[in-house]
Amino acid sequence: MQYYCENSTRVRADGNPATSTLMFAMGVLGNLLALGILGVHRRERRARASPFCVLVTGLAVTDLLGTCILSPVVFVSYAQQVSLLELGSWPLCQFFAFAMTFFNLASMMILFFMAFERCLAISHPYIYTQHSWGRRLARTALPTSYVVTAVLCALPLVGVGQHKQYCPGTWCFIRMAVGSTAGNGGALAFSLLYATLTGLLILAILVCNASVTASLCRMRKGQRARRGSLRRAGARGWFLGAGEEELEHLILLVLMTIIFMVCSVPMTVSASGGAGCRL
Repeated sequence: MQYYCENSTRVRADGNPATSTLMFAMGVLGNLLALGILGVHRRERRARASPFCVLVTGLAVTDLLGTCILSPVVFVSYAQQVSLLELGSWPLCQFFAFAMTFFNLASMMILFFMAFERCLAISHPYIYTQHSWGRRLARTALPTSYVVTAVLCALPLVGVGQHKQYCPGTWCFIRMAVGSTAGNGGALAFSLLYATLTGLLILAILVCNASVTASLCRMRKGQRARRGSLRRAGARGWFLGAGEEELEHLILLVLMTIIFMVCSVPMTVSASGGAGCRL
């Protein structure tokens, strides 16, 4: 069926525009809410934004931009009941595939830098402070994510890798299932590169989050030892001892990691219609 959709000029009848609309609304509202909360938080503290907050802002803006660029194309395709190939010919399919791979991978890289920054700050505070890793990451993480991702995702446009249209005909992505119709070994190499890089980023994020969790647990045990008893520390002692702000950052990181894994991994691994969260 995916081969049928690859060259189809009509949207398949089983396509569900309600899902696209719901994901678009959730993406826009969620990112706008996150940016609003970050703005209020910064005004309340009346301080320069921390490296972590800079990265969170960059992630929210990146994901919001990707949603606003990709979703309208899907809506028009559903409204006219024509596939991307019919709506804008092959260049539109290539643009959509490039944008989708770029924003997915860029968001994942920013999420990795967020986890890495927290890992250094909490698990290795001396190195973090002495070498000013926080300020360095805040200055270089976003440009690095955009440049590296743009170069990588542009490879199919110059013949290294391939794009294709997926069911129900409203989106395009890189060719992941490479068979006899792939055309050349570059498609297989690029699909493996993209999937491997995504997997490595997820693994690195999980390792960093695990390190932060272990460090916070050690901080909690140290706090309990200094105070002598958990009862005297009180219910709030865990938060204050382990670092309330650090714990909030960890919870945010875990939630974002889960969201991006649910949205990106199925699409990257199987590239099957409807697997992507933006569609």
